[in-house]
Amino acid sequence: MIYDYKVKYNEFVELRKERREQQLRAYANQQKEIADTKEFIERFRYKATKAVQVQSRIKALEKIVPIEIDDVDNKTMHLKFPPSIRSGSYPVICEEVAKKYGDHLVFSGVDMTIKRGEKVAFVGRNGEGKSTLVKCIMGEIPFDGSLTIGHNVQIGYYAQNQAQLLDEEITVYSTIDNVATGPIRTRINDILGAFMFGGEAGDKKVKVLSGGERSRLAMIRLLLTPNNLLILDEPTNHLDMASKDVLKEAIQAFDGTVIVVSHDREFLDGLVTKVYEFAGGRVREHLGGIYDFLRKKNIRNLADIGRMNGTQTEQTSVQEKTSAGKEEYDAMKEFERRRRRIQKRIEECEREVERISNEIKEMEILLATPTGAEDPAMFEMYGKLKNDLERAELSWAEAMIEEEKTCN
Repeated sequence: MIYDYKVKYNEFVELRKERREQQLRAYANQQKEIADTKEFIERFRYKATKAVQVQSRIKALEKIVPIEIDDVDNKTMHLKFPPSIRSGSYPVICEEVAKKYGDHLVFSGVDMTIKRGEKVAFVGRNGEGKSTLVKCIMGEIPFDGSLTIGHNVQIGYYAQNQAQLLDEEITVYSTIDNVATGPIRTRINDILGAFMFGGEAGDKKVKVLSGGERSRLAMIRLLLTPNNLLILDEPTNHLDMASKDVLKEAIQAFDGTVIVVSHDREFLDGLVTKVYEFAGGRVREHLGGIYDFLRKKNIRNLADIGRMNGTQTEQTSVQEKTSAGKEEYDAMKEFERRRRRIQKRIEECEREVERISNEIKEMEILLATPTGAEDPAMFEMYGKLKNDLERAELSWAEAMIEEEKTCN
């Protein structure tokens, strides 16, 4: 039976658990009732004075509808990051780190010390510098101040653009087989299935994958690569609920250091023990988990950070306009408009790629039927969809390149 839970995922998990507990209690009561009824029937079956009651109990027993208990999914994939060398005590140390793009100040005065084994979150509205600081840590862009990467640190980095570094000429399966070592190699198909690459998807070449599919594949590669510092920039964007659970469990069991950039409070809950808030050109440290942070800020979810800081940001912008002059202010606003425009274009391209990919899958099913195999019009439509997909993926790649140029 299918039940529609019109609630958020964390509430769904609790409701599902409560429902199953209720079913177990009802099942136990029903089994006791059945046992008592059968005992009565056997005890008085041959007594004439109890014949009416026995027949009544027999009919009641036949009418009982067995209570069903929801199955528990015991097939969940459990992954562990492969062992890595031990890093120094302080994998990341920032001292007075600042970053500007022209006259636009992203952040300044960033002082941050991340200890070995800590799991921390970077939160804040878009454009406040979370991904920019990550790029500073990765050494991808220049910055002011001092940023030290600790001894023996091996960084595993996940971001949307990392998906473009995959070898396009090999298959999905080979991409994972090339990095998997030890007994995990016997479970590659299970791993791929856990991240929505089920069935024949493992035989696809990387070059035909959509942006979201490539991102998931890049995440799997990271899960099977030995690192002691994970930097994950919006890791849940292209994952379903089951895949999120697999990833979260793997990170929780990871004994290294983790930096997560995310707006997903349910994913961060129980995962991080420190939160860095990016707002108004500053980075502030908050001890505790994500819900401790939300309670401290008196907000319900991470999307409210932008609304909370809206007045402050507006005042800061007015001050910048007064001190820097109208020309500098207009340049900064133009930079922000262009960045948002590019991000919107990337999101639209990804949705288009996803839509066309789904239509192609449906068309392939139809072409596999006798009727479809003899329909020239369907083959023509299939060819058009493949061309549309190629153009959509090219547009997505161009938008990603433009974003990199704009931010750098």
